[in-house]
Amino acid sequence: MTLELKNITIGYSKPLVSEGNMSLESGDVCLIIGDNGVGKTTLIKTILNQIPSISGHIFLDKITLNQLNSSEIAQKIAVVFSKSDVPNHFTVKDLITFGKYIHYPYYFKLKLTDLQEVSEIIESLGLKEYENFKLNQLSDGNLQKAFIGRALAQNTQMIILDEPTTHLDEKNKLMILNLMRNIAKNKDKIILFSSHDWRLAKEFSDKICLLKNGRLFSGISEDILLQHSDLTKPSVYQFNPEFVPPQIFAPELEKELLYSFLQKNIPKDLKSVKFIWRNSFWEIILKNKQEKANNFQDILVSLANYH
Repeated sequence: MTLELKNITIGYSKPLVSEGNMSLESGDVCLIIGDNGVGKTTLIKTILNQIPSISGHIFLDKITLNQLNSSEIAQKIAVVFSKSDVPNHFTVKDLITFGKYIHYPYYFKLKLTDLQEVSEIIESLGLKEYENFKLNQLSDGNLQKAFIGRALAQNTQMIILDEPTTHLDEKNKLMILNLMRNIAKNKDKIILFSSHDWRLAKEFSDKICLLKNGRLFSGISEDILLQHSDLTKPSVYQFNPEFVPPQIFAPELEKELLYSFLQKNIPKDLKSVKFIWRNSFWEIILKNKQEKANNFQDILVSLANYH
């Protein structure tokens, strides 16, 4: 399968993203990133034809999206939204089985092969012991896997997930991200997903779709990150107006952590202090002395009487 966006402009009363281009094919895992409100969910809904594009074209297997009805799109693309309603009377097996009905009328009796496939999906997701649990009895991680299972049961060539790791702990985030990559590679599907946890998620993506300043930038993940170096730089935040930072000579991560530590614990004017990172310790140069700190507690002691 292929997904192509050509000169696409998306939005509502005014454009959020203008003249964007992107190309994905079977086996690709693509991460959508961008600040809140830049159009990530709007892009997903546009690809699903839930809202029309302002201009440009979207092609699924070289067929324009507006040539397909909602049923045909559902047979090509499965979707898992982060704010899916949880039907509490459903079991895990019920929810995953429900994905099969995209191909049949609601009153249709599923074939034995359909039921066998549902069982295989439950097994592959590690949900066998939970298959008869009600959805409201599941952990967030297992609930997310159940919704992904419903998407898998649709047998589509593409799965879109909106914030699939929201509210999950790191263990479950890694589980879901690994699962998505394995699905793409082993089942030859396109996986397109958005995430606020993009620094972790980028490790599992082949491509990145960055929405920024009303534009869409897409390509191999590492190329996009190199072209937008602001994405990879640690950030320092000044929340205390009384804090004047010292001179810090250190790699970016150590610099960020020291800046954060000093602002929280010594919120004063430190402009005459110099910190130099020496690979295993901090060298601190004060007005008339020089000290060594092996850790942040040592730094507190060194600066305890600084005025």
